[in-house]
Amino acid sequence: MALRIRNQRQDFPGLSRRLAKDRLFKGGVFFLSMVTISPIVLIIYKLVSNGYRQINFDFFSKKAPDTYEAMVAVGAGEIIPGGILNGITGTLFMVLIASVMAIPLGLLIGIFLYDQKTKRYAGLVRDLVDILQGVPSIVLGLIAYFWVVKTITHGFSALAGSTALAIMMLPLIIRSTEETLKMIPETIREAGYALGVPYHKIILRVLIPSGFSGLATGILLAISRVIGETAPLMLTALGSMEVNLNIAKPTSAVPLLIWEFYNDPNMVDLIWSSSLFLMMIVLLLNLLSKQLIAKRT
Repeated sequence: MALRIRNQRQDFPGLSRRLAKDRLFKGGVFFLSMVTISPIVLIIYKLVSNGYRQINFDFFSKKAPDTYEAMVAVGAGEIIPGGILNGITGTLFMVLIASVMAIPLGLLIGIFLYDQKTKRYAGLVRDLVDILQGVPSIVLGLIAYFWVVKTITHGFSALAGSTALAIMMLPLIIRSTEETLKMIPETIREAGYALGVPYHKIILRVLIPSGFSGLATGILLAISRVIGETAPLMLTALGSMEVNLNIAKPTSAVPLLIWEFYNDPNMVDLIWSSSLFLMMIVLLLNLLSKQLIAKRT
């Protein structure tokens, strides 16, 4: 083997220099890759090392403790009693309502943009969707505040929080739907027309099933984006120390609890544990979306 390489170097005088450049380039790519992923590795290590102590059954089954309970536990060197049940239920409740509002509307608009791609009105809608995607979340929370809090529920509520999250979900669902349908061969739809299938059945029974994995991926990514939002919920849902499933009442969420814990020096341990829990949920949703993308390809 060594003799073969030596002979190749003799036949090609510039081979050694090119091999050295190749090794240098690979080393640079590896080094820069390590630099890129090092922040997330350090974040995960910090969350796990500081947050694992509070992860127990009570963490998922009890509501957040008050300041006095946390202060007594910290003073005694014990685990803080209670958990984030009110935040978990509130997050799931608002995300569910937001999904009910955003998913059907997002799919319909995405199908419209795909089907009417050459129309001027479709181009206007596409531009508005792109603009909406770039609007800061705090602005969307302010819009939901004036739409829902001031005019419908006349107070902070889960409905207002869900509305803000639904507005945030819409652009990603719309664009993922349009791009997914573009990847489906046009001959599939033409075959449906040739068989005399009505237009709505082609959409419901041909296009949507064919692009199901892509549509589901867009929906999961939209949920993973909004599940950790804090700013719009501060203006709409406000938060609650009780488990609340009333759509017209203030409701807590895990990001809101993290903010509340941050303002109390006795709740530091719960900050790390809640952040670790939220990160794992987002990571799980992203891994699930990647699995769906792998099945599609």
